[in-house]
Amino acid sequence: MDVKLKTREEIMIMRESCVIAAKTLDMIESYIKPGISTLELDKLCHDFIMNHNAIPSPLNYRGFPKSICTSINDVVCHGIPDKTVLSDGDIINVDVTVYKNNFHGDTSRTYLVGKVSDEDQKLVEFTKHCLDKAIEIVRPGIHIGDIGHCIQTLAEAEGYGVVDNYCGHGIGRDFHEDPSVVHVGKPNTGYLIREGMVFTIEPMINRGSAKNYCMDDGWTVKTRDGSNSSQFEHTMAVTSYGVDVLTNIH
Repeated sequence: MDVKLKTREEIMIMRESCVIAAKTLDMIESYIKPGISTLELDKLCHDFIMNHNAIPSPLNYRGFPKSICTSINDVVCHGIPDKTVLSDGDIINVDVTVYKNNFHGDTSRTYLVGKVSDEDQKLVEFTKHCLDKAIEIVRPGIHIGDIGHCIQTLAEAEGYGVVDNYCGHGIGRDFHEDPSVVHVGKPNTGYLIREGMVFTIEPMINRGSAKNYCMDDGWTVKTRDGSNSSQFEHTMAVTSYGVDVLTNIH
């Protein structure tokens, strides 16, 4: 495993990409209403990122055709923006990664479209809670498995499915680096977390089963049982004292 530790200077440079990504999510929130297409959301985010002298990392990454991922309802991740129009009651995850000064910054949020069901509102709030609780335990000396165990224990206690075949990842000069940060796990297992590591935690929580499949486009991942899925993501740097969440600007 090739885990690339970052210096304080590199983390400082990387923070700019992370802040632009987070600001993109702030900007797009007011546009997420019934009647807008995911293609329109993509253009708004693309232009915003470019206007900050940065590049949207997903565009043309391994053939991905758009600048952001837009995952609606039962789409777990990697939804491709198209002419699909948002409807009242939808939930949508917008995943933004920004490249600037040779470093990437990656973050996502799930938004409520109009008035959603109580069940979906709870799912979205709970997914954010899982991410927050996992971040709380990050510090030098714990293991990747501790992060997964934290999320899995919380979610399964509520009857939710935790996606385990798509995961968080190291990030830096490359969009995806070692280690993989799986959102299920056993305590004291997996890679030992050290100061200077930078990675994402991005739990994907399903209202039903964790099982999923990839559509014929090679990107869009959906739940097998048709249940809705929610995701939140932050990029964070491990410090001597704990963790610095680079995409948390609030």
